[in-house]
Amino acid sequence: MEKRSLGISGLEVPVVGMGTWRTFDVRGQQAEARARAVVECALEAGAHFFDSSPMYGEAERVLGAAVGTDRDQALVATKIWARSADESRQQVKRALDFFGGRIDLYQVHNLVNWKSQLDLLEGLKRDGAVAALGATHYSASAFGELQTVMKTGRITSIQVPYNPLEREVEPTILPLAADLGLGIVVMRPLGEGALLRSTPRPSDLDPLAAFGVVTWPQALLKWVLSDPRCHVVIPATSSTAHMRDNAKAGHPPWFGSAEREYVTRLARLHT
Repeated sequence: MEKRSLGISGLEVPVVGMGTWRTFDVRGQQAEARARAVVECALEAGAHFFDSSPMYGEAERVLGAAVGTDRDQALVATKIWARSADESRQQVKRALDFFGGRIDLYQVHNLVNWKSQLDLLEGLKRDGAVAALGATHYSASAFGELQTVMKTGRITSIQVPYNPLEREVEPTILPLAADLGLGIVVMRPLGEGALLRSTPRPSDLDPLAAFGVVTWPQALLKWVLSDPRCHVVIPATSSTAHMRDNAKAGHPPWFGSAEREYVTRLARLHT
């Protein structure tokens, strides 16, 4: 699988990773065993970048247990999401406990209290517990504030939504990130499942076969990754089969402008 440098931190990441929102917010032996199987599948496929957050219920704990003794093979991104200093410190302690005392990418979730959160995270980075810092937001209404954070020089990556029907990052966020040398983690590449409810016919994907695309999720993931400003996509899944399918989108060749426009037309026709 291709790897890209996640911003000026020099952190090399596989272009396909995995999110844990909803899918890893589980309890019980069977559910957690399924999570472990998905993580093992991701590691085998080279999709070893995992994203989580304390906002996702049990996901951090379940991901930490699923990674387990394979922690050195994984790149773990998580987030801080707290209104008070005490809560922030508690979240950090839990995350470090879950992930073997270190976080590869620590992000300020939805820019909540971002100035003081970055103060805390910068201290952890100086201490060697964190490799890189980032910031996230899911809403275009917050992109003005996100640009402010991007320009501080205090982060090396951002996490934003991007897919053929959700393109608000294109006018300003993507160009600014490229100018600043920031990495981009792409959430919602499948539109939180909305882009999968009605899918094109297999024959509609024939023009994309030369790019290694045989399924609609692969087409959507490759659509994102064919923009070189995007470094890693993090579709969530609780299925090992889907994990393997997603990972196959992480290999070149990449789409040109004509193929990206074709996928966009298909997405519009089926939503």
